[in-house]
Formats: sequence, C-alpha cells, structure tokens
Amino acid sequence: MGNKRGVVTSFLIIAQIVFIVLFAVMVEYDPHHTGPTHLSKGDVTEKNNEDQLLYPMFQDVHVMMLVGFGFLMTFLKRHGFGSVGFNFLLTCYVIQWSLLVNGWFTMLTKNVSTIQLSLENFLHADFAVAAVLISFGAILGVASPVQLLVMATIEVVFYNLSFYVTARFNLIDVGGSIVIHAFGAYFGLAAAFVMSKFKPYTSEKEGSVYHSDLFATIGTIFLWLFWPSFNAGPATGNERHRAIINTILSLSACTTVTFAMSAAVSKKNKFNMVHIQNAAIAGGVAMGASADLLVQPYAALLIGSAAAILSVIGYAYIQPALEKAIGLHDTCGVHNLHGMPGVLGAILSAIFTSMATKEVYGDSYEKLILRGDPSEQAKYQIFSLLVSLAIALISGAFTGLFMSLPIWDRLNSEELYEDAIFWEEVEDESEEKVATETITSC
Repeated sequence: MGNKRGVVTSFLIIAQIVFIVLFAVMVEYDPHHTGPTHLSKGDVTEKNNEDQLLYPMFQDVHVMMLVGFGFLMTFLKRHGFGSVGFNFLLTCYVIQWSLLVNGWFTMLTKNVSTIQLSLENFLHADFAVAAVLISFGAILGVASPVQLLVMATIEVVFYNLSFYVTARFNLIDVGGSIVIHAFGAYFGLAAAFVMSKFKPYTSEKEGSVYHSDLFATIGTIFLWLFWPSFNAGPATGNERHRAIINTILSLSACTTVTFAMSAAVSKKNKFNMVHIQNAAIAGGVAMGASADLLVQPYAALLIGSAAAILSVIGYAYIQPALEKAIGLHDTCGVHNLHGMPGVLGAILSAIFTSMATKEVYGDSYEKLILRGDPSEQAKYQIFSLLVSLAIALISGAFTGLFMSLPIWDRLNSEELYEDAIFWEEVEDESEEKVATETITSC
C-alpha cells in the first residue's frame, strides 16, 4: 500500500518544525544586503545594485523550477497532478533544507558561526532544487511522496558535498553541467536502478496522450526561455553577458537540430514529441560548464547541435538498450537530457579551458582559469566530473536502497503512474469516457 494514513503528514510536520527550530538558532539576514549595516553609503548602494541585477535572474530560475520542470513532467497520462504537485512540494521543501545544508558547508569553509541569508543563497538553493527535480524525473510515477522527500533530504547533503569538493578543485561550471545536471541525473538513475530490484516498473499507465504531451511542451518552452538566466545567474559582468549569449545560441541550434534528428530517426519521417520536449533544451545543459568562457558564437552553435544529436540518439536507441540490457528504468529520460549532455559539457569545458590564453581572455583570465594554468584547469575539469559522478552514483544507490524500505510507503505495481492513489477527485478512464458520452449525447 503506497498511501498509509499519517505517514506523509507526520514527515512534513516534523520536518517543518525542525526547519523552524534550526532557522531560529542558526540563520540570520546578511547585514551587508539586508541591514542593519555599518558599511559606507557607497558600499550599500553597490550591494543594492547587485541585488537588483540578481533578483530578476533568480526569479527566472524560480520559474524554471516550478513551471518548467513541473509541466515538463506532465506527459504521463494518469500522473499530471503528481508531476506538478510533487514538483511544487519538493521545490519548497528543498529550498528550506538546502539553505541550511549549504549554510553549514559555508560555515565550515569560512569559519563563521551563523548562516547569513542573501539573494545569492536562494539562487544556490534553487540549484539544489534543480538537482533533486532531475533525480525526481528518473523515478517519476514510481515513488510515493514520502519516498521522494526521503530522496530529497539525502540528495541535498550529497549534492552540497559534491559542490564543496569540486569547488576545492577550482572547477569552472557556471551553469552546472557537472555539479547539477550530471550529478542529479546519475544520482536519480542509481536510485532508480536499485529501487527496480525491489519492485518492477512495468505498467500500462506509463505513457502519454495528446493533451498531456501538450502540457509537457509548455514546460519545455518555459525552460527554453529562462535557461540563459540559469547558466548566467552566478556570473557577473562580462562573464554573465557571455553566458547569456552563448546559452541562447546553443539552445537555438539545439532545437533546430533536434527537429532534424527526430525526423531522421523515425521510420515514418515524423517528429517525436518526446524528442522535442526534451532534446530541444539539451543545449542549455551542454553549454553550462562553458557558458562564461570565450568559446566564440560559432562554437556555441556547435555545442547546441552536438547536444541535440546526442540527446535524440539517447532517446531513440541508448535508453531502450539500457533498459533491455540492465533493466535501467528512466521515466523522463534524464540520462538523455541531463546526464549525457552534462558529461559532454564537462568534456567541452576541459577543451576550451585548455586553449585559454591571457592575451585572448584579458581581465577574465584570472576569474575563469582558477588554477592559473590552462592545461591544469582542463585536467581538473575532468577530475571534478569523475569525482562528482562517483559521489552521485554511490550516494544515489544508497538512497535507492533506503527509499525501498517498506516504512516509506513503497508503491505496489497497480499504484504506479496513478494520481488517484494520492489525489482526490481523480476520475478513472471509464468515468471520463461516460462523462464524455453524456456531454456528447446532450
């Protein structure tokens, strides 16, 4: 039984009480941004200007989490409420939890005694949300709300661990190709692989209908529109401007090539809506790690094109092969949208950083080549990728095992991909058919 009375309520109430207590004890406003402050008037004005520039980008990322990811997952014909609703729940839960966990790592590294909140903290909390929602996509429809909350609680800790370790390696990854997309994808895939050993994911309800695919495409378009802010949010100055331009170019090329590839892999020479919903935005993922680098506009177009080809091939051939070979079930195809394009982005960032010179980069050189030597920076780009993947796979497998314990409302086969288990007023297909016939007869 996947909906034992009181389990999800108890989990959420206890978690919220813990959050309130921890915030009361450990969290305060950042006085440099929110006051009261002893800074000079000029410094205060500068901080306010920074916040005014950051807030619109933060809101763009916020829209991506709540509307983009939420609607992208509504393609399942009997799981629309769960896709949008659980996405909403996870976003709000993870924001609070990530502010704490990220704050603890900051306290550790900067040797401070409290967590000081500014807009930048919330932007990084949204990045943690993104990693969790990517993992959510791998197990969409096969996990109860309590299982999802357990996954989110554990994943945020290991996400921040990966972020902390790779930051110590001076990783350049402004758009999160490695620390967000690849980590979230392979964490979710590892959890899904382990969970499938306890309960098969096969169900006739897994699939889409015309209107559910239409709703999912709304999510795609919102993600496409706001992805430049996701990739550029942590950057400043010229680096932010480059990140916006490079991401728009990469997404444009990616969408164009996705349509071409979708028809090419179809025996009937038709477009596949799964490809359009997902592969069309893979360019944003692949561009992430190199978004603020001087890759040149033509290279941004090439990156988007390569991401589209890789993603469509993933959906058409690699995903079915993996499911057949090792039983790896991936509801949303996060391996094709986030996993492989994230790895591609990491490899490309190593190539581009290895070619960086002081003459070309000018003032940006010291900001971006953090290890001082381009070849050394390139090595650590790949090394950071491997470390992040190792943390994701190991922690994801452990989390999948822990989530599979019966106490966490594990779903039965007949409860998979079904809204009626957790949501009121969900008509079944037979009721919808009768209602439709009654309306028609009138």
